[in-house]
Amino acid sequence: MVLVPQTLIPVTHKMTLFPLSLCTGEARKFDPNFKGPIYNRGCTDVLCCILFVLALLGYFVVGIVAWSQGDPRKVIYPTDSSGQFCGQAGTRLEKKPFLFYFNIMKCASPLVLLEFQCPTTQVTQCPTPPDDSSLGFCLTAVPFACTKNDQDYYKAYCKEGTDLSTTVSTGGGSKGLVIAMVVSLIFIILMRYLAGIMVWVMIVMAILVIGYGIVHCYMEYARLKQQPGSDITLQDIGLQTDFAVYLEIRQTWLAFMIILCILEVIIVLLLIFLRKRILIAIALIKEASRAIGYVMSSLFYPLLTFALVALVIAYWAITAVFLSTSNEPVYKVFNETDCPHSRETCDPKTFNTSNISAVCPDAQCLFAFYGGETYYHKYLILFQFYNLFLFFWCANFVTALGQVTLAGAFASYYWALKKPDDLPAFPIFSSLGRALRYHTGSLAFGALILSIVQVIRVLLEYLDHKLKGAQNKFAKFLLSCLKCCFWCLEKFIKFLNRNAYIMMAIYGKNFCSSARDAFFLLMRNIVRVAVLDKVTDFLLFLGKLLIVGLTVVVGSYLIAHGFFSVYAMCVDTLFLCFCEDLERNDGSTDRPYFMSPELRDILSVNETDEDVEEPRKDEDVAQAEAQEQREEDQDIEMKQQVIERQAQEQEGEEEEAEKPQESGEEKPQ
Repeated sequence: MVLVPQTLIPVTHKMTLFPLSLCTGEARKFDPNFKGPIYNRGCTDVLCCILFVLALLGYFVVGIVAWSQGDPRKVIYPTDSSGQFCGQAGTRLEKKPFLFYFNIMKCASPLVLLEFQCPTTQVTQCPTPPDDSSLGFCLTAVPFACTKNDQDYYKAYCKEGTDLSTTVSTGGGSKGLVIAMVVSLIFIILMRYLAGIMVWVMIVMAILVIGYGIVHCYMEYARLKQQPGSDITLQDIGLQTDFAVYLEIRQTWLAFMIILCILEVIIVLLLIFLRKRILIAIALIKEASRAIGYVMSSLFYPLLTFALVALVIAYWAITAVFLSTSNEPVYKVFNETDCPHSRETCDPKTFNTSNISAVCPDAQCLFAFYGGETYYHKYLILFQFYNLFLFFWCANFVTALGQVTLAGAFASYYWALKKPDDLPAFPIFSSLGRALRYHTGSLAFGALILSIVQVIRVLLEYLDHKLKGAQNKFAKFLLSCLKCCFWCLEKFIKFLNRNAYIMMAIYGKNFCSSARDAFFLLMRNIVRVAVLDKVTDFLLFLGKLLIVGLTVVVGSYLIAHGFFSVYAMCVDTLFLCFCEDLERNDGSTDRPYFMSPELRDILSVNETDEDVEEPRKDEDVAQAEAQEQREEDQDIEMKQQVIERQAQEQEGEEEEAEKPQESGEEKPQ
């Protein structure tokens, strides 16, 4: 074995940067030809585009087949036990438009459930329905015990005068949604000219509105103290279609009050700790207001997105209804005595002339259920799944199209050196055209990934609903973990897709390359993401809460979200462009910044604000490490010099010792 002496090798500070570069990628280099969104680009993710087109064609085929086989009357009009529609012209039930439900408690036996029919006598005389019945149904409640007199049962559980006024909207909700839309539009327009003032008004008003909600909930909670029956719990009443029932229970107002108190405390604490960062976020919102002012058509683009999403929802809902009603009525043989043909499929039109009626004189051919024996009916559940999956895919594609369109328009504003002279004539239409012409496949790819995760979440919710009565705690725990993981995965994919679409709108790359570039850019500016981007999202969230509190309409949050999404997309686009600008340019004459002077001053390119102390701390740490490394290198050099000096001294001593010996040998000669 040969022992090699250990040598001291100096380690430079650059070696510590190697793992970091793998996590964040290489920074952008200066390019004198880069002037914003690239116009000379090619088609991306063509294979996914072809797949998406084929899927849409298959979706249309499924819809056409469903529309030809389905019958929506099965869910609109009531049917009797024979599967015939009540009150339909040309049938024997033409003069009987109302459906009366039997006492279902008389049918609760295993024999009845196997036979698919209720063999007991229900009523001796069909009761006269009330004149003001709704939708052809007499809505009855299931009694806890069978009554002796069917007429008394009818009078007790099918009350005259009952309508659906408490469950069917009378138009007030629609007016409220219109008001929410108008308020949102006015709020956005005011933010264009008074961004700073409106943000502070939004913050104060949100706190006051939530405070008023807390006071109102407490007053209602105190008022119901003297009301009889108001102390029952929400668990006791269960699920009710009439929301007004919940408002007469004290526990409901107590829950509302607790939720609002927690929300109020969280908002106040965030405002206290983020007070200085809010000033920077307001500056970013002001810059977004200027961008929206130059691209005013962006305010109305959410209407196009809303219309397309509504079209997708309508197509999915109609197709789902036709698919669910495309089953054919199946008739079975029912008899009171033993019969070899019992529960066999029969045809009521030819039953009286068949051999079954001769063998079993007391047998009847009655309606059992809706189904079918063809391949279409056997694989009907797969068509429903395909309908659901394409719904998610199309809805996510429409959302992605809106995001990349707005991102392209706002990126054109940011990278215009002379604003607004260098802006294109129609930035929204130009960006929309580029997205549809070159990036349909990439948008479909991103929407496909998100849709797969969302469908998995739907399946997990379905399994959770089916396993609610199960006693296996491990299965429930595992299912809860899976639901949580896929919820987090969906949020991450949405965040990554959003930023990938911004990079795609700027550089025209495919989805994977854009997602990689966006992720690395965010990792290189992770502190700015937390300081600026998320604080701005928090302020816009307060604006949504304010509109919901002012209109007090269910669904107004979605309306407000549609309009505020323009601001959110503008802020995210400007933020990524700002980070790119800092990497590409240095503010000199040859490499000027594209950002506005106001944005440059507030966001502190020189990093004088305390919110950018973290990057400076990182630089200080790096400099300290480099200084320590230099000191270690100097120590090593000094040690090496000492060793060399000692070696030289030792050699000198050996030479001096050899000289006397040589002189002694020369004397005898």
